[in-house]
Formats: sequence, C-alpha cells, structure tokens
Amino acid sequence: MPRYEPWTPERASEIIARHQHHKGATLPILHALQAVFGCVPLDAEPLIAEALNVTRAEVHGCVTFYHDFHREPPGRRTLKLCVAESCQASGVRALEARRIAEPLVAAE
Repeated sequence: MPRYEPWTPERASEIIARHQHHKGATLPILHALQAVFGCVPLDAEPLIAEALNVTRAEVHGCVTFYHDFHREPPGRRTLKLCVAESCQASGVRALEARRIAEPLVAAE
C-alpha cells in the first residue's frame, strides 16, 4: 500500500508551484497532489485557484467532475465495477448485488 504524506498547505504550495506554469495546469496539479497526499483535500482548491488565477468554482468543478479524484485517501483495496451496457449484459448487476449483500473480507 502506498504511503502518503500528511496534508500541509506548505507542501501543497510547493507541488502547485512546480506545475502552475504548464499549459492546462489544473489536471497535472490535481494528479500531483493526489499522488503525494492520496487525495485532493478541499483546502487545496483555494491554493490552486490563486496560483492559476481561476475561480475556486472552476477548480472544484474539475475535482468533482473526474471520478478518479478523491477527498480522502483510498483504502487498502478499491473495487471498481463497470456498469456499461455490455457489462450489464454480462451480469455485473448480480455481482454488484452480491458485493453489497456480502461485504468483502480481506485475507490477511
């Protein structure tokens, strides 16, 4: 399991400064923050907005639009189920129902 650094505004500002001059810097900054902290904390949004001279709403929109950005570091295991039509035809809904009925137990 990856180890993440604890959130600090100072460390976040360093990461933002390293990427802010790239064209389309919002996504590279968000990815870099998540790589270091395991998530994109809400407190990072105003720092990003100020550095990029955009509104906090624009930054918040990016964070919430993309499903791979998280507000909290992930658990040890993450289960993602595809619910596209082809996956539904293959029985993913039954797997989803089973997963809900029988929570995963990690083998140690």
